[in-house]
Amino acid sequence: QVQLVESGGGLVQAGGSLRLSCAASGRTFGNYAMGWFRQAPGNEREFVAVIRWTGGFTDYAGSVKGRFTISRDNAKNTVYLQMNSLKPEDTAVYYCAAGLLSRRDRDYAYWGQGTQVTVSS
Repeated sequence: QVQLVESGGGLVQAGGSLRLSCAASGRTFGNYAMGWFRQAPGNEREFVAVIRWTGGFTDYAGSVKGRFTISRDNAKNTVYLQMNSLKPEDTAVYYCAAGLLSRRDRDYAYWGQGTQVTVSS
């Protein structure tokens, strides 16, 4: 059974930083991409960033480019999202997902339970 478990969310002041982690287990993820998405209350889930397990290709939403960095540790089967210069509009539940290299959430077959990030002004 595939499992994705996020951690690292919390409450931070605007301008601060957080690092989210997503630990993957249950199968080999070498052929998958790992994405981060987020969903704020009343909003649709939106793409944040994606990385391939092999090759290191990354892609970011325009709203986070230059502030967030996605990375992976293949040995630990873990993907990270380093979030710097956080803004109140970054407040959301953040989800990691495994699937195709895509910005569309429907292209991801496996999802974590989500972790709350709250940025105060």
